[in-house]
Amino acid sequence: MPDFHGVFPYLVSPIDGEGRILTDVLGKLSDDLIKAGVHGLTPLGSTGEFAYLNAEQRAAVVEATIEAVNKRVPVVAGVASTSTADAVAQAKRYQALGADGILAICEAYFPLKDAQVEAYFRAIADAVDIPVVLYTNPNFQRSDLTLDVIARLSEHPRIRYIKDASTNTGRLLSILNRAPSMKVFSASAHIPAAVMLIGGVGWMAGPACIVPRQSVTLYELCRAQKWSEAMALQHALWRINEAFARFNLAACIKAGLAIQGYPVGDPVPPQTPLTVEQRKVVKGILASLP
Repeated sequence: MPDFHGVFPYLVSPIDGEGRILTDVLGKLSDDLIKAGVHGLTPLGSTGEFAYLNAEQRAAVVEATIEAVNKRVPVVAGVASTSTADAVAQAKRYQALGADGILAICEAYFPLKDAQVEAYFRAIADAVDIPVVLYTNPNFQRSDLTLDVIARLSEHPRIRYIKDASTNTGRLLSILNRAPSMKVFSASAHIPAAVMLIGGVGWMAGPACIVPRQSVTLYELCRAQKWSEAMALQHALWRINEAFARFNLAACIKAGLAIQGYPVGDPVPPQTPLTVEQRKVVKGILASLP
């Protein structure tokens, strides 16, 4: 199985006003991110607006990404549903399209007990032959992954990674202690350099879409254990993470990409684009970065 590590930008889903996925824009963005040195790409993460797209739009995003990447880096495709059967069908479809891994997300309307959450993720991992990354984000998800569930799921041969967006760095240490075979990716809610320091293997995050070169440099400094240089760069880059947390996720990154010349379109309604003043904030941050 492939070994995932490093910087995996959460790709936006470029879309026009008629709901068509702008595959050429997505292809150009994917190509430029790879040229900037990223280690993999993740379509249909939170920044990819998976919750606002229909099945065919999601598949178009994954297929366009895989075609643009052309095996140069791993593609880990997001799978999310309130239904186990639908999630399994998505995972099988994306593997058939050529995805190298699955980012598994559990949506929920009614609350779920631990056993139900565990069964959902096991069903996805049982359905594919590629690595599965667990994704947990208690800020947006109704049913979270507990440490006990994570530890049990880590025993599955294909569940080898977790991306935790809890903002609780102590929880990451607990995961590393309780599930030593599980490799941890940081989210934008965490400080990536700090996660690397405690044993993380990289980060999957939307901001890496607009600062890929700097993100790769930060990762390389962390790997080389040049912590003073890494933290100096992390201080500068953290302003992007602050904007990401302050504004709508997809709207913020789509605005940043538009400023950089990528016509990715607006976020899917009922989300709204950034205001003129908010765009100025993002533009100012980008202009100030090393």
